[in-house]
Amino acid sequence: MTATPPRIVATLIMRNEARCIRRCLDSVRPYVDAIVVLDTGSTDDSVAIAQACGAQVHHLDWPDDFAAARNHVLALADADWNLVIDADEWIASGGEALRSWCDGPPRLGALCIRSSFDLPQPSTAPAPATRSWIARLLPRGVRYAGRIHEQPQSDLLVERIDLLIDHDGYEDAQAAAKRDRNTPMLLAELSNDPENPYLLYQLGKEAESARDYPQAAIWYEQAAARTPNGAPWTHALLIRRLHCLSQSGGAEEAMVIAQDEIAIWPDSPDFFFVLGNLAMDRALADPAHALTEWLPLAATAWERCLAIGERPDLEGSVEGRGSHLARHNLDVLRQQLALLGGG
Repeated sequence: MTATPPRIVATLIMRNEARCIRRCLDSVRPYVDAIVVLDTGSTDDSVAIAQACGAQVHHLDWPDDFAAARNHVLALADADWNLVIDADEWIASGGEALRSWCDGPPRLGALCIRSSFDLPQPSTAPAPATRSWIARLLPRGVRYAGRIHEQPQSDLLVERIDLLIDHDGYEDAQAAAKRDRNTPMLLAELSNDPENPYLLYQLGKEAESARDYPQAAIWYEQAAARTPNGAPWTHALLIRRLHCLSQSGGAEEAMVIAQDEIAIWPDSPDFFFVLGNLAMDRALADPAHALTEWLPLAATAWERCLAIGERPDLEGSVEGRGSHLARHNLDVLRQQLALLGGG
């Protein structure tokens, strides 16, 4: 007798996502048995578009709690496996691996979420994208906790699946409204749990997204002081902290932190990419030692990025720091050095 294959359902919550909901649903439909959408008060064409894409659409007044909304739609799905996705995300590659992965035992599937974002000023460098590994493929019965930046609550093992999700919600056109919503919710959560390093880290990310680098550096410092060894966000926190210190006049402090951390991250292109940026900042602040110390350090750091190559497995890694972004910085630096030498 042939076993019944597990039922896989894509679940999502949405509100006023007419811009992107079709893209999301079209990308997941080939790989799942059903799509269940929970609408929390759309006033645009989101519901009609989702229904036209074949989704079951249910309605709930926004409970001001992401975990509550996630859990509501999971209960409606009644699936063996739930692919949890957001409306501003879509499957970029790897969807064909989903069904065979779900034939395995219960565990949490961590997907690679690649988030594009805008550079803060005009630049000749390609636009970057961060990569995060997040548990989004959940077996029956797993539920969420946390009013914002909710997390699945389970003792099951977390296993990565080769499924790439693209996300454009951090781009400037979409991010501002989320910041207005997310930061107050995070602060409310923090008031109930003031030592929570993950909430502090997320507050830093919100401030960084708003390009309030001094405040982001403060949040990241507080998060770093409380983050336990081995926390999944450790690498991303360090890189973001160094970057925000650099952007807010703290390059010297960031360099001290980097010297303490360099032995821990010898194979992180993100670490050495930011180290190169810090060296350039120091060259501007200390021109007397620029040619003898800081510019050679920047070149060495970016060369190290290229030697390491891309590391999408590292939480919070930025696509290109082990390849074209480092090469771009090296080319610009060498052009500048050639001009100085020619002068």
